[in-house]
Amino acid sequence: MNYDQYYAVIMAGGSGTRLWPLSRKGQPKQTLTLTGKRSLFQCAVDRLQGLFPFERILVVTIADQVELLSRECPEIPLDNFIIEPMPRGTASVVGLAAVALNARQPGATMAILTADHLMKNAEHLRQLLRSAFAVAQQNALVTLGITPGYPATGYGYIQKGMQVGTFEGLNVFEVKKFKEKPHEDQARLMIVDGEHVWNSGMFIWRADTVMNEIKRQMPDLFHKLGEIAEHWTQPTREQTLGTVWPTIQPQSIDYGIMENAQNVAVIPSIDLGWNDVGSWESLFDSIEGDDAGNIVLRGDPILLDTQGTLVCDDSSKGLIVTLGVEDLIIIDSGDAILICDRKQSQRVREVVDYLKAHGYEDYL
Repeated sequence: MNYDQYYAVIMAGGSGTRLWPLSRKGQPKQTLTLTGKRSLFQCAVDRLQGLFPFERILVVTIADQVELLSRECPEIPLDNFIIEPMPRGTASVVGLAAVALNARQPGATMAILTADHLMKNAEHLRQLLRSAFAVAQQNALVTLGITPGYPATGYGYIQKGMQVGTFEGLNVFEVKKFKEKPHEDQARLMIVDGEHVWNSGMFIWRADTVMNEIKRQMPDLFHKLGEIAEHWTQPTREQTLGTVWPTIQPQSIDYGIMENAQNVAVIPSIDLGWNDVGSWESLFDSIEGDDAGNIVLRGDPILLDTQGTLVCDDSSKGLIVTLGVEDLIIIDSGDAILICDRKQSQRVREVVDYLKAHGYEDYL
């Protein structure tokens, strides 16, 4: 298979508020080092090696993060950073990447990936992408599914339909239905029926195919992307983006396109070791704890009679000691300390909202 027309598009514009206080404006989630010595963004690029040369890796981000991400991976050409003027949802991000690719190489196929996922099995990801690229040549919109490990209520689900074939040794199915975050009882039923996989948020399609779906389902977005496309290779690109982009109605690719798209296929992963790092608690799915189930990301805390607790001491200023506690998240960033119940870690974004509303700008 000739991969010269295949590109990876890494979405890397988020801030990751649920990983506060480590994740900040100056150090967004994708630049955090949570496992090993490489940041989440660097890991996202690393696992593409052998399939995509650096010149065919595009990064969609905001202007404030271009320099930071370029330092993280200087091998990616600066011209490959696509600047999103302001957040307008993943549907517009996909459309903007399609505009850039159609200008660069008409007929190109792209994999929409994220900068803030953990994956233990990079070779399986590359196998999934090779399979998806083959399916995408049949004008299909392809999504990668994650075989559920437990009844998660924080993920969307995909219901598989009929098998449509085998590509690169992997079974491919039509998508019967997308289902958003379910209640726990529903999630339990879905993981035992064998018909459902988690929605990974990773998609593969030809740029022209997804643009046709945008035209069909989101005509206003299509029209505005068309305005941007007319100026993409002109000196007026930034001016046009600055004028048109704020008028785009924010929408996710899942709600805006995928739920009612035509010719959608899903490829279930086999053993990807995937985690979207949506909260501090989610790290318990990716990092093996000690005998008491505790995880220490950084620092040298003393954990006495402590179970199921995650500690990250990034301050180098003192000593964290726990005694007789369980299921806590303790994060010391040096200028802020977060202590919360492990089951409440999804609510950390509420802390960020509070800080914004009450003028604590130095801690954002």
